[in-house]
Formats: sequence, structure tokens, C-alpha cells
Amino acid sequence: MDETTSRNFIEQFIAEDIGKGGQFEGMQVHTRFPPEPNGYLHIGHCKALTIDFGTAEKFGGIYNLRFDDTNPAKEDTEFVDAIQQDIRWLGFDWGDRLFYGSDYFEKTYEYAIELIKKGLAYVCELTPEQFREYRGDTSHPAVSPWRDRPIEENLDLFQRMRNGEFEEGRYTLRAKIDLTSGNFNMRDPVLYRIRYIEHHRQGTKWCIFPMYDFAHPIQDALEGITHSLCSLEYEAHRPLYDWVVSNVSIPYHKPRQIEFARLGINYTVMSKRKLRLLVEKGYVSGWDDPRMPTLCGLRRRGYTHRSIRTFCETIGVAKNDSTVDWALLESCLRKDLDDHAKRVMAVLDPVKLTITNYPEGQTEMLTVENHPKDESAGTREVSFSGHLFIERDDFEEVPPPKYKRLYPGNEVRLKGAYLITCTGCVKDENGKVTEILCEYQPDSKGGNPADGHKVKGATIHWVDSETAVDAEVRMYSYLFADPDPDGPDKNFLDCLNPDSLQVLEHCKVEASLAACTMPERGKDSEGFQFMRQGYFCLDNRDASPEHLVFNRSVALKESYSK
Repeated sequence: MDETTSRNFIEQFIAEDIGKGGQFEGMQVHTRFPPEPNGYLHIGHCKALTIDFGTAEKFGGIYNLRFDDTNPAKEDTEFVDAIQQDIRWLGFDWGDRLFYGSDYFEKTYEYAIELIKKGLAYVCELTPEQFREYRGDTSHPAVSPWRDRPIEENLDLFQRMRNGEFEEGRYTLRAKIDLTSGNFNMRDPVLYRIRYIEHHRQGTKWCIFPMYDFAHPIQDALEGITHSLCSLEYEAHRPLYDWVVSNVSIPYHKPRQIEFARLGINYTVMSKRKLRLLVEKGYVSGWDDPRMPTLCGLRRRGYTHRSIRTFCETIGVAKNDSTVDWALLESCLRKDLDDHAKRVMAVLDPVKLTITNYPEGQTEMLTVENHPKDESAGTREVSFSGHLFIERDDFEEVPPPKYKRLYPGNEVRLKGAYLITCTGCVKDENGKVTEILCEYQPDSKGGNPADGHKVKGATIHWVDSETAVDAEVRMYSYLFADPDPDGPDKNFLDCLNPDSLQVLEHCKVEASLAACTMPERGKDSEGFQFMRQGYFCLDNRDASPEHLVFNRSVALKESYSK
């Protein structure tokens, strides 16, 4: 890592650890990302992921992907596959360093036996509720009646727990640490519990499962991890982490745990339990619903891997929890799409426009640029005729003050085509405008009048009605109307935004969009700027050649205050 590079506090710690006199002097930095496969990754996991893997990359180190599958209740291979796809989408490659917590079940069991033999663990018969009562307060701790059970009896019971001789909840294995500790995590925490449940990889081989606080430090140690980077919620668990690696016979060095602030974003929730509820109760269409903060949902909405990583780099690494404005994430996407997205024309609320003096039956091809800032993006041909569609709100029969679009007698530019002047409109029996009538200036091709006069009207977009393609467009907004749906005394379901999805079914898009192709699985969608409308992408689940569906990724207007 370049010594001149500005370092965050984690990088400063690591630099000291691997430097002269440090506890890992001369060693290669080795980190890991340990997701539990009980759901899909969301933007909060992405911050942890980029810290875990990105930090190792900065120091020329290596990193492991390890699935924390020690609690099989909600775990599934579906989530294992999805998590790997999401991480690869972000551009990280763990090579052959893919592991599972369940790979270490046998070794973890052996370490539990070691603790029992050292007199540092015992089989307890108290229920969690009873233990809370026995544990007492710091000044007057009460002791479990089984805390001093003989070692041989503990070994026998623990073996029989593994053999499946007892019902769930009958026994637990507890560490014998310090019942007077001010840190409740150190007050004889549970190391193992009995669960009769099928594991997604181990099947029914095991009926006792290690707790995360026991399994995780052992897994880190066995893999040779130097730095266990985790969110701030585990700070109070660090003494237990250190206790475990100090009291079992680890073959390597003792990893160092360093905590960082979790990512909070307004207008969303990032609890897996709550996200799962949204899916299971049908409040969203699935884990990949474009309103969800999951990476698969963001990808379906049109977020690029570049924008996600830029966002994580922008917010940086902090020691204290804080809430980030969702608009910052949108800003990162908007900047990326502004640089890469092809400019096309789409009319979301179409009304007919007829150029009465354009030769009937004539069609011409106009050459338009794909990207105004990138010549290498090339050009394309767009058809033009006397029959077009424009946005309904680009016309007002009686215009409000300072209105610069179409109204009787006003002149505007058609994007990349001609100047037109409105001559009137046609209405139905209810007074709704069904057709706008205009005349064009044949010598103004490209939007520049031959006589050089100044055009006071706006430039509006259009599509040729002769070749335009039908499309459905989905306009997404915040899933929650409340910026803090997880706030105290709130039911997050009461904060859902009833207007988070607006479906426009009768849109018209230029013919070139009929050739859109679905993105490869786990890849960025092709982004388009619908001129004057926002950035959109083809929906990667519901769209088909016969039924185009576009999702709005982000609006054109910047809402983030830098």
C-alpha cells in the first residue's frame, strides 16, 4: 500500500500490526467476509464486504469468503448461490478461498471438548429464562447449580448431546468465564445448543450446533485470518472472541478483531428479518424487487457495480454509527449513468402530434448521437415522419406564465429534427386533447432556423408513431414514506409508501429499444437516459421481446446536497 495514501483508522491499525514490532510483522494481510446464508445481501452488507475485501486488496493481501452456516434454521443453498453472484458482480474474486462454517463442525466440537477438560466449559440444564434469573446482577451474581459439574460428567453429557439422546432445550454447553463481569457476553455464554433440524450441507449428521460467538473466532483462527473486521455491534463481543482464541489450541496466530460503524440509510430498513417479512407477506414482489435495498434488487433497478462501490468509498469508514442519505447513493448512480448511458427518446404519457405540412407518407432517417459527451459511443438512425408522439404535458392550450413548450402560436424545437409551430389541437367529446396540430419549417433540419432567428421555445423529445414500440415503464420511489421507518415506537410496516411504484402501461419508445437484450445473469443492465425523463433499464425479470418493461433507475434531477 502506498505510504502517501490517506488511511482510515482500520488501515492505520493494520499498518502498525504488519510493521516493525507489530503482532503480524512481515505477514500477509488476510481478511474474510462471513455472511450467513439466510437471505440476500443488501447495501449494508456491501459496506462490510468492501471493507473486508477492499482492505486486503489495498495491502496486497488475500481474503476468504466464508459462509456462516452454523444456524441452519433459515439457511439455504439458494442464498449461498445468490451471495456469491452478488459479490462477483461487485468485482471481488476470492479464488479458491471459499469456506463454510460447517466445514469446521468437527474441529469446533474438539475445541469444546478441550475447554471442558480444562474446566472452562460445563453442561448446563437451565433454560435461557432461568439462566437470566440465576445470572443475577453484577454485584450479587448467582451461580448455575451445574457450574461445578465434574469434568467427566460434562464430557459424558456433551457426547450424549451429540448422539441425540436429549430433546431440544434440555442441555446447553456454557463457557465458564466470569459471572461478575460488567459485560454480559462474558457471563457464562452458551457455546452449544441442541437443534434437531436438517442442515443445508451436513444434512442430519449434527444435532448440536455451535453459537456464533464460539464458532466464529475458531474459524478465523483456523483459516489464518489476521484481521477480523466486523460491525460495531460486535464490539462488546470482542472480549469473548479473544477469550476463545486464547483458550483453545489454535495452530496459527490469534486474529485481531476491529470494529467499524454499520451503514444506516434513510427511507429503508436493513434488518434481514424485516426484509424477509416484506417478501413473505407480499409487500414487495420478491428479494429482487427494485425498491428493496438488496443488491439483487438494486441491480434489477439498474444500479451498476461501479456506482455501489463508489458509494461505499464515498461514505468511508467510521467509528460511530450514522445515517446516510439515500440520495447520495442515487447521486453515485446518476454520475455513473451520465458517463455511460446511451441517450434515447421515450414518451411516457403520449399524445399524437401531426405536422400538417409534412409530406404525407414520407419518412426520413435522422442521425443522432448516442452520447453527447462520448464520440466513441457513435450514432444511430431514428425515423421521422409527419405523425409523432410527444409528452402530454409538453402541450397546454392555455399556457401558464413562463411556459415555453407547445401552445397555439408558439415555436419549439423537436430534438434533433425540426422547428415546429403549434396551430391548434383536436379534442374528444370530454374536452381531452387527442391530437396536437403543428407546421414545421423544412429548412430548419437539426433544429436551427435558416434565417438564424432566436427560438424562444423549449426543445422537446418525440418518437415517430410509425415506428415507435409499446412499452411498460415502472417508476420507483422510496419504499417507505418515513425517513426513519426503524425509529423508536414505530411499526415499520405502517411507514410503507403507498406510492412507491407507479406503473405506466401505454408508453411509446423509439424503435432502437426493441433490440434491447436481457443482461447476463449477475451483470449490469444496459442503462439508458430517456431524454428529459431519467435513467432507465430493461427489467431483468419481467421484460420480453414481446413486452418491453423498463425500470426507472434514478431521476435526472440531483436531490443530494453535497
